[in-house]
Amino acid sequence: MDNIVIKSNFEKAKLFIKTKARGLERSRFEYEFENGNQENVLRELKMYQNKDGGFGNGIEPDFWLPHSSPIATWTAGQILMDIGADKDEPMVKSMLAYLVNTNHPETGMWDTVLPENNEYPHAPWWHWQENIQENWMFNPGVELAAFLVHWSSEKSESAEIGWRSIAKAVTYLMNKSEMDKHEINNFQQLIKIIRPHELSFEARTKYPLQVVSEKIMDFAEKCVDKDTSTWIHGYNALPLDFIDHPDHPLCLRFGQLLEKNLDLYLEQTTNDGLWDISWSWGSYPEDFKVAKEYWKGILAVNRYKQLKAFGYLE
Repeated sequence: MDNIVIKSNFEKAKLFIKTKARGLERSRFEYEFENGNQENVLRELKMYQNKDGGFGNGIEPDFWLPHSSPIATWTAGQILMDIGADKDEPMVKSMLAYLVNTNHPETGMWDTVLPENNEYPHAPWWHWQENIQENWMFNPGVELAAFLVHWSSEKSESAEIGWRSIAKAVTYLMNKSEMDKHEINNFQQLIKIIRPHELSFEARTKYPLQVVSEKIMDFAEKCVDKDTSTWIHGYNALPLDFIDHPDHPLCLRFGQLLEKNLDLYLEQTTNDGLWDISWSWGSYPEDFKVAKEYWKGILAVNRYKQLKAFGYLE
């Protein structure tokens, strides 16, 4: 697909985002592609933050719990990282307070799925049941712990909670033989966020950061579906689930698979320059229709950001 067609699709997606997407995606799009300012993103994010500092209110469209949850807070934290929010930002400070209050010191984890989820429209994977944390483990806890270190003063209570959680997560990681793509992503983000603190990381975990990074990349390589003929049929892990930039070390490992993934994204673009999601709830049909529209905006921002990084929007 030539760049003229790609840019035409981008303009169509831009129209959708400006007129039909949530304000959060609109502000993120403007920040990423139109030199938009950080303040607009923060203003939109504020609508999803609760008084306890955590986030909820359907920021992650697959569950509509209005109360704060670690997974919704993780969603907001990723956006705050993307826009380079400062540790003195009031939204960040109150978010850290929520994370401190909801961490489980004995495991180093946060509750990924809450019982209250069941009271509101949600996808089946966000349904709470006993011992559900065993399915999620350090997704997204290890990334939440990295947020605590990144935005906290050194040796503060919140930083210490973050480091203790990271140490437990790394021990867990180094004793695993495989991992699902979402948890791999969380550990990838840990490495990215924590790299400026490499010496502290190695002192706290007793593992060299590079060794941990290599193990995570091994898991990603093992996790990716190598059979390109199946890519259009399911929810399998693809190279671009782990790579956000052409300088990423996994680019060399995946080789032509990465090019095929980029081609697939371009081929799957709809007539309005967007992408349809590859999953469904199987319940709450009216609510899912709304969530599906929200996801169109999210996918558009995220994928055009990737395409831009790989030079397709030049």
